[in-house]
Amino acid sequence: MVLGRTSELKYLNTNYDREGSRILVVYGQKNVGKTDLLRQFVQDKPYYYYRARSSSDREQRFQWGKELTGRNMEVSKFPTYTEILNAILPQQEQKKVIVIDEFQYMIKADGEFMNELVKYVHESRFDVMVILCSSSIGWIENSMITRIGEAAYELSGFLKIRELEFETLMEYFPGFTMEQGIEAYAILGGIPGVWADFDDKLSIKDNICRSILSINSPLCTAGEHIVREELRETGVYNSILASIAAGNHKLNDLYLHTGFSRAKISVYLKNLMELELVEKVFSYDTDGKVNVQKGIYRISNHLVHFYFTYLYPNLSALETMMPDEFYRNYIAPEFKNYVADYFKIVCKQYIEKWNRWGRLPIEVERIGEWVGKQGTIDIIAQDSEGKTIIGICNWDKPIMRYDDYEWLLFCAEKAKLRADYIYLFSVKKFDEKLTLEAKVKHNLKLISLDEM
Repeated sequence: MVLGRTSELKYLNTNYDREGSRILVVYGQKNVGKTDLLRQFVQDKPYYYYRARSSSDREQRFQWGKELTGRNMEVSKFPTYTEILNAILPQQEQKKVIVIDEFQYMIKADGEFMNELVKYVHESRFDVMVILCSSSIGWIENSMITRIGEAAYELSGFLKIRELEFETLMEYFPGFTMEQGIEAYAILGGIPGVWADFDDKLSIKDNICRSILSINSPLCTAGEHIVREELRETGVYNSILASIAAGNHKLNDLYLHTGFSRAKISVYLKNLMELELVEKVFSYDTDGKVNVQKGIYRISNHLVHFYFTYLYPNLSALETMMPDEFYRNYIAPEFKNYVADYFKIVCKQYIEKWNRWGRLPIEVERIGEWVGKQGTIDIIAQDSEGKTIIGICNWDKPIMRYDDYEWLLFCAEKAKLRADYIYLFSVKKFDEKLTLEAKVKHNLKLISLDEM
C-alpha cells in the first residue's frame, strides 16, 4: 500500500471508471512517488508501461520498437507512433491503461507525437486511459500547453503529485520519536523516494553519517544532482542557492553576495521557483504592512537546503574528514537552528489537520506567517469573519518562557492583529509562569510534542 496517496488513487480510479477514453497528465518532482502510485493503480488492470528516453525522435522510436519486439509484438525497426500504439492498445473490451513516463522527452524531440496519440485514441475501437507522466514540473506548468498546441484540448485532466506531509513520514518510520521524525523531515522532506536511505533503528546523527556524509553514500550528492539534472549553468544556480542557504534571503543581499546583476538573479530565481527548489515568502496581509519585510527567498527542497547549508560550503572537509568528525564540526553546532524552520512547517500542518477535523475554535480559511522587520509570527490562521489564531514554534530552546509569549504579543501589535486565540508549540517544556497563564486565559493553548 502506498502511504498518503488515498485522494490521488481515488482521482485515477474515478477517471478510469468513466465511459470513454481519457488522456491524463500526472506530474511531480523526481522521487515524489509517481511510479509507486501508478504501480498500485494498475495492479488490477490491463496496462502497458514505457519509460521515454532523452534522445532524438528516431532513437526514441527505435528503442520503443525494440522493447515491443522483445514482448513478441511485431513492429518495424523504426516504427511510427501510430504503429506502436497499434501494437499495444487493447484487443479486448476491458479498458487498458497506457503509462508513458517522462513523456516530455518525446514532445521536445517531435512535435507530432501528441497529434498521433490523440488521433489514435479517437479512432480506437476500445476505450483506453493514457497517463502521460513527467518529473519536469516547470515544463508542464509553463511550456507544455504552448508546445502541444490544439492537442491540449484533448487532455482530460492534470494530477500533480505533491510532497507528503510529516505525519506520513512518521508512518514510514515508526521507530523514530517525534523529535527524531521532525529532524528526519527537515533533511528528507516529503519525498518518499529518499526515505528508504534512512533507518529508524539508528539515531539521526548515525543516519546522516551513514547515508549523507560517507563518500559514495546514497544521499551525499543528491542535493547537487537535483540542480544539475534540471538546470544548465549550474555554477550560477549553485552560487545563488549557496547564498540563500548562508542567510541571504533578499534580492539585494543576493546581489551583494554573488555579484550578479539583480535582473540576472531574478531570472534564475524564477527558474528555481518553477522547479519548486526555491520559494518566495510573502508576509501575511495585515494592517501592519509598514512593519513587514518584502518578499524573501527560501530554499524549499529539503535535501537541496541541507546540501547547500552543510556540504557545499565544506566540500574540502567532506573529502578529508571522517563522517563523525565532519558531523561534529559542521553540522552539530547549528543543527537545532536548521531544524527549527521545519518545525514551523510541521506545526502549520497540524493546524491544518485540526482544522479539517473541526478541532479548532474557528473554521480556518487562510493560513500563513507574518515576517516582520523586528520579529516573526510563525502561524497566522483566520476565518471568514477575521477571527484569528496566532502562534509561535519553539524548537531550539529547552523551555518556552513567558518572555516568548510576550514577544509574540508584541509582534501581533506590530502586525496590527487581534489575537483571538494563541497557540504556543514547544519541543520541550513551558515555564511555570506561562503554564499558570494558560490556566487563567482560555484562549491560550500550550502544545508540546507529545500532544501533537
